[in-house]
Amino acid sequence: MILMCIFIIQAIWIYIDEFAGKELDIEVILKFLVYNTPRLVPLVLPLTVLLASIMTFGNFSEQYELAAMKSAGISLHRAMRSLVIVNLLLSLGTFYFANNVIPYSEFKIYNLRKNLAKLKPALAITEGVFNDMGQSNIKVKRKYGENNRFLEDVIIHKKNSKQINNIVIKADRGELRGEEFDQGLQLILFDGYRYEEIKSKKKTQRKEDYPHARVAFEKYTMNIDLSEFNQVDFSEEKFKNTYKMQNTSQLDLSIDSLEIKYAKEIAGFTNNFYSRTGINNINKQSKKRQIDRYTNFIDYLSNYDSNVQLKIASQAQNTIKNQKKTLTSQKNTFFYREKVIALHSLLFHDKYALGFIPLILFFVGAPLGAIIRKGGFGLPVVFALGIFLSYHFFGQFSKNWAEDGSVSTFFGTWLPSFILLPFGIYLTLRATADKNIVNLDSILDPIRSLIQKGIGAIKTNKKTVS
Repeated sequence: MILMCIFIIQAIWIYIDEFAGKELDIEVILKFLVYNTPRLVPLVLPLTVLLASIMTFGNFSEQYELAAMKSAGISLHRAMRSLVIVNLLLSLGTFYFANNVIPYSEFKIYNLRKNLAKLKPALAITEGVFNDMGQSNIKVKRKYGENNRFLEDVIIHKKNSKQINNIVIKADRGELRGEEFDQGLQLILFDGYRYEEIKSKKKTQRKEDYPHARVAFEKYTMNIDLSEFNQVDFSEEKFKNTYKMQNTSQLDLSIDSLEIKYAKEIAGFTNNFYSRTGINNINKQSKKRQIDRYTNFIDYLSNYDSNVQLKIASQAQNTIKNQKKTLTSQKNTFFYREKVIALHSLLFHDKYALGFIPLILFFVGAPLGAIIRKGGFGLPVVFALGIFLSYHFFGQFSKNWAEDGSVSTFFGTWLPSFILLPFGIYLTLRATADKNIVNLDSILDPIRSLIQKGIGAIKTNKKTVS
């Protein structure tokens, strides 16, 4: 409970910007904290098991209770047996929690945050992305000044009554004012342009031929009506499709459908790209007309005049540049698709890994406490934090490698557990044999003998010289 309170306080600081200045009721804030609490279990539970194991067995060893057990014929394995059963039950409960409670918590917290973003959205404008505010989408490069009311590099897409975006406004600077317009937001823009697409009344006119109007301005004032926008129903829950809200069976289906869709997308792009090269047309013509297929472009160009050769070479160069641009753009799209699949797969494996980690950390903490022979909140806390931080950060690194495709998602999720498990077995064997973590004498003795031999050889050389 102490650790949970610490992480809840950290969560408050992380999301403080979503609460500040929005005049929220204490009930809404408490709901947010309650919904956010299950998300902290993957952080709190491993540290809790590790710290409790070290403190318990460290206290046993410090008070010579383990020595009394061993003198009575009770080995360390037998002393740990009942707690192993407890941790097995805890592992099963953790998997159930990760598979059912945490997805429901993600569902509740995601919808609540979406509703919070609608309340006084002037404070919810995020830098670098488009923010939906009533009938406008606003993007700013930077916010600064008092209450972040000054904006830099503003882009606004305005929608008409039919929710069609025909107006784009760009400005170098902007200022938010809320006092003069109670039911909305007043935005004053400086040094920019207003672009508007004028739709023709002629039904036959193509969209590419629509005229555009551009107006430059030094100062432009917009009143964004938020009267309906600020009427927020915090019980509204319409977002149900994020991958964090799914259990293992749903994630399995999602991964399967995403992989099938991705394979079809690759096949479609491959066929389209191949057809755009024109090779298929050349193959058809060569079969019909018995056209010789040139393998050396220099011999092929020599059949034409120099001007025609330049045109052919220029056209080929432009074609290659366009194809390279297409490949670069599609590469980024495919990378995004692969990352989405990897995130689903990582969460799928993470639910199982979270179920095993209490048992693994128990086999690390219990023998470690017996070896260091210290209980309480002193040295055990230092050891627990060191091991937990190593486990947590290494887990984050391995997951990042899996997201980028450097390693498989299974390996990226289970790698910290695969490292901790041999470490726990090693500590258990050392504690059972009443040995320290590392036998320093076995390391230092060869070094001492080498130093002594070296000193002896130097003394012998000196006597020989004298």
